[in-house]
Amino acid sequence: MTTDTMGVATPDQTDGQSLPAPDSQLPTPYEASAVFSPEAASVGSLTIEDDVALASGERLMTLNMGPQHPSTHGVLRVVLKLDGEVITDCDPVIGYLHRGTEKLGEHHRYAQVIPWTDRTDYVAAPMNNLGCVLAFEKLCGVEAPERAQYWRVIMSELARIASHLVWLGTHALDIGALSMSLYCFRERELILDLFETFCGARLTTNMMEIGGFSRPIPENLPGMVRDFLNIFPGRQQEYADLLSANPIWMARTKGVGVIPADAAINYSLTGACLRGSGVNYDIRKAMPYCVYDRLDFEVPLGQHGDTYDRYLVRMEEMRQTIKIIGQALDQVERMDTPLMAYESAYVIPPHKGTMTTAEDMQRHFVWVIKGFNPPVGEVYAAVEHPKGELGYYVVSDGGPMPYRFRIRSPDFVNLQSLPYMATGAMLADVVALIGTIDIVLGSVDR
Repeated sequence: MTTDTMGVATPDQTDGQSLPAPDSQLPTPYEASAVFSPEAASVGSLTIEDDVALASGERLMTLNMGPQHPSTHGVLRVVLKLDGEVITDCDPVIGYLHRGTEKLGEHHRYAQVIPWTDRTDYVAAPMNNLGCVLAFEKLCGVEAPERAQYWRVIMSELARIASHLVWLGTHALDIGALSMSLYCFRERELILDLFETFCGARLTTNMMEIGGFSRPIPENLPGMVRDFLNIFPGRQQEYADLLSANPIWMARTKGVGVIPADAAINYSLTGACLRGSGVNYDIRKAMPYCVYDRLDFEVPLGQHGDTYDRYLVRMEEMRQTIKIIGQALDQVERMDTPLMAYESAYVIPPHKGTMTTAEDMQRHFVWVIKGFNPPVGEVYAAVEHPKGELGYYVVSDGGPMPYRFRIRSPDFVNLQSLPYMATGAMLADVVALIGTIDIVLGSVDR
């Protein structure tokens, strides 16, 4: 035995133990414990046993992705456990944007609740409004006029395209297709111009009302919608030319985040996350509302349930949406009927005539200040939101405010599939998986 300059005893060749030859097979990390003794050496508190544990995967790295991260689409925190580049566990942490929308809905009059829904999913505000209004109308037994129903469909489907454009632009940006967001937001601006023309707002529109629309339809709006219908198909083809056959895009999306049909059903997924797995479920077909049962359109379905299929489903949805808007516009342009069910006691009285008779003025004043008292009961109404089934559950005790107000957010439900998709995937795929779900944290947290 000899000692080195550090005073550590080392065997030499004269003691019968020879060092491995340079060309001999060196021991693997898993065999190191059989060659080296744990008592041989240590640096501080780290021993050879620790090195072996690290090498054999007995220790995993915990990585916090978010809540401040550009690819989490808000303030989402994802706690990842990594074995190298492979994800072994994924835990989404929400609640950073919680504002108590559901509880606020129980402390405001029915008409005051509708603007709150704008702030949940702000990229598709008209759809949030529509679901809430349909629940209130179902509770009160109110049916909007046919002309208003068609305009509700037109505005909702425009919101669907606007939402999908935000999804496509940011999803591609996360993966590395930087220019796609510029193309998508170019067309989204055209839709926001239509919203502004209709109601004066671009983002939080608050355009839906109980009973229909109290605002008249601007004379130039149908022509503006026609112009958009003529422009958008060509623009969407540009998106497809840039992405659909792009080898980098396909490499980052094909076979990534696969959700089989049975798993998608078990997770209660809806929207493109469900239809991308081949399950044919669309609220507009399953539980038709407004005038969707009078319109001809197809429900696109995927085959493999991966990120690429969900991309194709949403792209085809936009094409079908153009067909829906065109049919609805053809019908509504022939109509010159009322836009509001003013005969109902649960609908705000018309502004015209409020100052001519005392009765009209009194009714308008009471409705605005005190609201209305719907029948006692409970209802559920759902719409096919761009992200899936958006449902509103309302319980009335006969008072001017909802006794219970709950929102079935598609973002919240779909987000639970992230651990399923991420486990076993690569770290670089996390941003693609979050993007394919298409979440807005205001809707997740509520």
